[in-house]
This record gives sequence, structure tokens and C-alpha cells, in this order.
Amino acid sequence: MNVLVVKANNRPASEAVSSKMYETFMENLEGVNVTTYDVFAEDMPYFGQDLFNAFGKMQSGETLTDVEQRILAAKQKAMDVLTAADLVVFAFPLWNLTIPAKLQTFIDYVYAAGFTFKYDENGQLVSLMTDKKAIILSARGGIYSTPEAAPMEMAATYVKNVVGGVFGMEIVDEVIIEGHNAAPDKAQAIIAEGLAKVAEVAKRNSAVLV
Repeated sequence: MNVLVVKANNRPASEAVSSKMYETFMENLEGVNVTTYDVFAEDMPYFGQDLFNAFGKMQSGETLTDVEQRILAAKQKAMDVLTAADLVVFAFPLWNLTIPAKLQTFIDYVYAAGFTFKYDENGQLVSLMTDKKAIILSARGGIYSTPEAAPMEMAATYVKNVVGGVFGMEIVDEVIIEGHNAAPDKAQAIIAEGLAKVAEVAKRNSAVLV
């Protein structure tokens, strides 16, 4: 099995819970081919007009600028690693109610008609990644699982809507660690319990008996 882990936090694990979730998952995953795509380590120009300029120049045979070459290469790499994966693991924090901009860029690269989805003859969306599975690992310092706060949570909810709802991946596991900043007296216990769940998820998705 080929596992792609999309790591979307460049803060050290000693300071960032989602980074520790990534480390815990990797430490407990065995017997599979695993690739980490670190969105903060990759050269990923932001999605925008540069990409569309590059597409136009490729069709007309014009010379591409440096940023146009870089964004085409980055988009292709993101699509290639996603294509090769049987299981995709997203490890990310909630920052300011949403996902880090670098993770958004990765999603923008692969959120493409004809690649992750298409429209049928009736204009209905058809998912093209139904052969893949996904795991969501996310941390948020506040508490967003209450009915009042849930509508404000646009990180895990967004990723699940994209990879599950649009791309069609089966979301087989989800671990959310929340409230460790809101309840500092309980933070150690909250984080430890969540990391134990991450370890269980990694072992459950390993290809060896552990």
C-alpha cells in the first residue's frame, strides 16, 4: 500500500499539536510505502493568474517565466503524489478558523476537473478518487465540536468536504484534538488521549501485525 502523508504545519512538535500528531502517526505506521509531502518545505507558488498564464503560453509555445515554470512543476508534483497514493493522510492545524494557506495551495493544485472530479452529461459532479482512502488528523486549541461553535470550524470540515465530498475518497479515520488551549489545566491529558488515538489509527492502517 502506498501512503501519502500531507504535513501542513512547520512548527516543531514540541510547540504544535498537529505536528506531534504527524510524528506519532509516522512512528506507528509499518509495512507500507510512505511518502511525506510537506507543504511548507515544497516550492509552491500560490494558485492564481501565474498558472493560467503558464497554460496559455504552453499552448502558444511562448517562453515561461521562472514563477510560471515553478507553479507548473509544483502542480504536477502534487497531482503525481496524489495519483500514486492508496491512502492519503492530512495532518494540519486549525489556524484562524481555517487551514494553513500552504495546505490550501496543495488542494488548489489538485482540485481540477478531469483529475479529481468531472461533470457528467447532466451537469452533475462525479468524483474521480473513489478508489482512495483518507485520514484526517487535526488539532485546534479551542473547542469547536459544540453545536454553537461547529459552524465556525472551517478546517477539518473543509478538508472532509473536499476530499470526501468532491474527490470521493472514503474517509476511514478521523482524529481531532481540541480544547488544549481553552483548558490548559487539562491540556496534557487531552493531548495524550488524542495521540493515543493517532497511534491506534496508524497501527490499524499498517500492513503488518503489531
